[in-house]
Amino acid sequence: MNKVGVITGASSGIGQALTIRLADSYSVLYICGRKLSSLQKTVDLCGTGGAKLVPVVMDLNDKASIKSAATGIIKKEKNIHLLVNNAGQSQRSLVKDTSEEVEAMLMQINYFGPVQLTKLLLPALQQAQSSRIVITSSIVGKFGYPLRSTYSAAKHALHGYFESLRFEEKKNSIFVQFLVIGRVQTQVSVNALTAGGEQYGKMDNGQAGGISSEVCARKIEAALQSNRKEVLIGGKELLMVKFKKYLPFLFYKIAEKESNHV
Repeated sequence: MNKVGVITGASSGIGQALTIRLADSYSVLYICGRKLSSLQKTVDLCGTGGAKLVPVVMDLNDKASIKSAATGIIKKEKNIHLLVNNAGQSQRSLVKDTSEEVEAMLMQINYFGPVQLTKLLLPALQQAQSSRIVITSSIVGKFGYPLRSTYSAAKHALHGYFESLRFEEKKNSIFVQFLVIGRVQTQVSVNALTAGGEQYGKMDNGQAGGISSEVCARKIEAALQSNRKEVLIGGKELLMVKFKKYLPFLFYKIAEKESNHV
C-alpha cells in the first residue's frame, strides 16, 4: 500500500527526528517548513532509502503560504494517510507586556495555521479511509503557566477544535490523536517570542534537561501504532498534568512558586 504523510515543522527538532523515524514506513512524505535549505538538511539526514521526501515551503504565519502549500500537495495526492501538525512557536512574556500583534501571531502560528492546513487537506484524508491527524500539543495545553499565556491559549484551542473534528470525522475513518509534549531538547525556548516579537534567544534550564528529539520521535512512532486518543510524552514534568487533574492543590502550589520567579 502506498502511504502518504505530511509533517509540518520538519526542518529541525521533533519534526526532523520524526521524519527520520518514519522515512521507511511511508511511500511519500511531504515535509513542511519555512526554509527550503533547512528542509533539504532533513532530506540529507534521511539518506537515499525509504520514502520519497518532498520539501514544501510553508509559513504558518502566512495564510497564502499555507494555501499554496496545501494546494500543491492536493494536486499530487488524492489520498493522505497521515497529517502531523507539529510546527509551532512558543512564548516567553508576561501578559501585561505582550503586544496584541504578538498575541495574534502566536494564535495564527499555533492555532489558525494548523486549522487552515487541516481543512485544506481534509478531502484527501477522507478519501484515504483509515487516516490519522496528529496534533503536537503541549503540557501547557492542559493548564496555564507563567510566560506562556497566548501559547497556552492556542494549545487549549487546538484540543477543543480537533476533539470536535474527531467526532465529526469518525464516520470517515479519520482518527485524531493528541501528543501532549513536555520538555524536549529543541530550540523551542530559543525561538520563542518575547513581548515585542523578538526571539527569546535562550535555552530554558528545564528544556535543556528534557528528553532528546530522537527519544521523543521514537515515542511518537510508537503512539502512531496505538489507538490512544491522547499520549503524554516527556519526563517528570508530565506529573504536572496528573497533579492538575487529581491533586489540583499541589499543582497550584508548584505553579505559583514558579510565578514568584518571573
